Amino acid sequence: MKKWQRWTIRGIALTAGCLGLFWSSTTASANAINTYIGNQDYSTPKIKKAYQSVLPQNKYRHNKPEGVVVHETANPNSNIFGEISYMTSHYNNAFVHTFVDASNIINIANTKYLCWGAGPVANQRYVQFEQVEVHSKSAFASELNNAAYYTAYILKQYGLTPKRYTTVLSHHDVSNQLGGTNHTDPDGYWSTNARKYFGTTYNMTDFVSLVKSQYASLGGTTDNTTTDETPDESTQHTVAKPKTVKYYHGGNNETATLANNYTNWTVYNHVKGTNGARKIGWSNLSSDYRGAKVYVDSRGVKKGGWSGTWYRIRFSKNSGYKYWVYNKVLNFPKVSYSDANGTPTLKTTKNYALYNHVLNSDYLSKTMAHTQDFKAGTTAKINKKGYKSSDGSTWYRVAVAGNTYWAKSTSLNLN
Repeated sequence: MKKWQRWTIRGIALTAGCLGLFWSSTTASANAINTYIGNQDYSTPKIKKAYQSVLPQNKYRHNKPEGVVVHETANPNSNIFGEISYMTSHYNNAFVHTFVDASNIINIANTKYLCWGAGPVANQRYVQFEQVEVHSKSAFASELNNAAYYTAYILKQYGLTPKRYTTVLSHHDVSNQLGGTNHTDPDGYWSTNARKYFGTTYNMTDFVSLVKSQYASLGGTTDNTTTDETPDESTQHTVAKPKTVKYYHGGNNETATLANNYTNWTVYNHVKGTNGARKIGWSNLSSDYRGAKVYVDSRGVKKGGWSGTWYRIRFSKNSGYKYWVYNKVLNFPKVSYSDANGTPTLKTTKNYALYNHVLNSDYLSKTMAHTQDFKAGTTAKINKKGYKSSDGSTWYRVAVAGNTYWAKSTSLNLN
């Protein structure tokens, strides 16, 4: 929202009160920017909580947020810290919950309470965040990715799912749908940068698609209906159950090899049966890929009126071409799991990664934290062990400070 417009909200807002890995091919639109973001394999910054004590704490109309509203600052000459300072000093006029740029997600107001950013109707319903204007191709893409991640994070936190006009709105949407404001951000900012850096367009439909991808990477489930009533690789068929695909995304370039009989199952552009999915066929890729190493970045588990597990693969680490295959097409390194216990401490002399699954396993993994995120001497409580015969590595599932991770044995001071 523009600063000269932003501060006119005060009179209305005070009376009513007011934010607001990885890539999923079934939710991401064909927009070139979303494709670019997906190919970059961006990580997302930790959400930094920097609550400003001067900000008021008023309840939402139903005591919790109902979605997220997206803004942008309309100030090309500022940075995230300048925007936070300015808004904090002028909070009586307006304020939002969070600020996002290419490298930061900074939450200044507790999202448990409403903010004053988009007029009396939206203020009582939505978490709201500002995008700070950035000025390069990579920065713009990274900022959009961070914004989508934050939106998905908030939706997941409050038990919501991404829905255009319902749980994910732009400030312009609020003006059109709910009233109480006449702003049109972030349309102009997105349009200008999309044209300047990518030669294309970008709108809320594209953004919501990106949000759905991030939502899936956080463990959220998205529904994908289909007119194909044939169960996939299964004799089970229950029409009454909704057909869904739950996606899990890895961020560490796991690899697998193609089975000798991989051609028994064909290759698709999306998970078979989902919207837009079509057969590609191995003959269109190569004559023989038996035993070939492929990089795997996503897993889709089909539930409901169908079943089966699918993986998204690419044939080189930096390839932009990605394909979906049935799980029997791939051979992953074998991991043998067993019960275990113990209370080692984390090694903090080096910054070892902590994962949500064993690295390079058929579950796929993402880096969730690092040992240096914790104080020296932090205890890790072991509750499971994994042994990878392919490289002889031992892994432990550990509970640390209320969270659960998989840690390689070399990252622990074992007793």
